[in-house]
Amino acid sequence: MALLKKVVIALFVSTAMLATAPSAIAAGKIENQSPEAVLGAFDVAISSVEAAQTALESGADKDTVLAKMKEAKQNLNRIESAVINREKERANGLLKKSRSAFKKGNIEDAKTLMGETVAKFIFLKQLYLNF
Repeated sequence: MALLKKVVIALFVSTAMLATAPSAIAAGKIENQSPEAVLGAFDVAISSVEAAQTALESGADKDTVLAKMKEAKQNLNRIESAVINREKERANGLLKKSRSAFKKGNIEDAKTLMGETVAKFIFLKQLYLNF
């Protein structure tokens, strides 16, 4: 009888966890952003990637540069628009490459890639506006 109680409780707990998992996963997403909210998210993402570029160019310490790059990635992920998803992933890939180069000590490569990343972020906004 004790074994049956344990099995029932385990099934109940696992079912409850499965029921709440999708809402926990989607916590950072913004459903059905308005066009104004998308444009605002673009502005925040562009300014944050430019701040990361400035920190990188000015020779800021490693932790500061990495924090700015992380913030830029988070702000990019707040842009919810199906029309730019593929290009958004490419921009995210450029940012990732820049961060990786920086972590490995390839500062010049990181600066070059960060310049491409800033241009890609700006291109994303133009792509969205032209759609």
